[in-house]
Amino acid sequence: MEKLPNLSIVVTTRNDNHGGDLIERTRCFTEGVYFQSAKHKLLIELIFIEWNPPEGKPLLKDVLPPPPDNCGVRVRYIIVPSSIHNLYTFSNRLPLFQMTAKNVGIRRASSPFVLCTNIDLLFSDDLFSFLAKNKLDENTFYRANRFDVKKEISAVDGFENKISFAKKNVIKKLGKTKGHEYLIGFPPIFYGFTNSVKLVNLIFKKLISATHSKEKFLMWSLDTSACGDFTLMSKKNWIKIEGYPELDLYSIHIDSMGIIAAAALGLKQEILPVEMCSFHIHHEDGWESFAENPIGLIKFMERRPGLDWFSVSETGKWLIKKEKGWGLNKPDWGFENEKFKEYTFEPFKQMKEIN
Repeated sequence: MEKLPNLSIVVTTRNDNHGGDLIERTRCFTEGVYFQSAKHKLLIELIFIEWNPPEGKPLLKDVLPPPPDNCGVRVRYIIVPSSIHNLYTFSNRLPLFQMTAKNVGIRRASSPFVLCTNIDLLFSDDLFSFLAKNKLDENTFYRANRFDVKKEISAVDGFENKISFAKKNVIKKLGKTKGHEYLIGFPPIFYGFTNSVKLVNLIFKKLISATHSKEKFLMWSLDTSACGDFTLMSKKNWIKIEGYPELDLYSIHIDSMGIIAAAALGLKQEILPVEMCSFHIHHEDGWESFAENPIGLIKFMERRPGLDWFSVSETGKWLIKKEKGWGLNKPDWGFENEKFKEYTFEPFKQMKEIN
């Protein structure tokens, strides 16, 4: 790849069949990135952080497809061994520390913009078309809606057929609509008008900002729903916010802490239009899969020590008021000084091993 990619996509996983059909879901994601890169002529660095690989299982580089010749994707597999994982107190209860793993990728990304996402998503054409324009604002962090779709999408042949299936088989939508923050306390019937009625937005904004503190208004405005599936900003600003807080806890709400820090340090949020969405392949064993069974959710969280939203949001308001970041990470967050084994695949070239 002669030119440097403008976009690095960072994901993390391990070959442990989490949620069932993990390799197949990851293959769908990977082939989708290849297809969209070729279609929209967008150069991409796709970084897999393979955290704590299970013994006796092949590495992802050996089971996922390499980039075909017609796309512009450089794939990097960075292996974080069990010796690193076992440093954590809850390493025996949590096989993967998702947000810390993504920090490993953020630190090592070579592109000016970095998208942190997950391995069971397909991106809409509208979203990739937007990314391919290379008109991202360095002082903005971008959020996109997530649509959960039926898991049968994995068996559909061809990326475009998969997208067509996704649009017809949406289970639920996660994420906010631009302008939602001005409608706090108003009936949902108003929500559909926020993109078209600018005067209504202006009036509501003045009313809300006149009656609520800056930090409360800004916290309300943040689109924290499924933000671990799509948070995009410049690498410069990922470094500025020190990535995600590296906590010895389950990943719930740690993804939100990333965008809270970005807002507190003065970055602007842009919620992309609903058509610029991602499609999430539904699977079991995620905390959102217990929506129909809240008791199951409590048992799920009992096995995974994690943060509560009240603590995160209240502290987030304080950070916004003080205009400061979390300050929880060590200077070498993302294991900046650690030399991990890495395998790189490029179009037209053979795989090479680093370290």
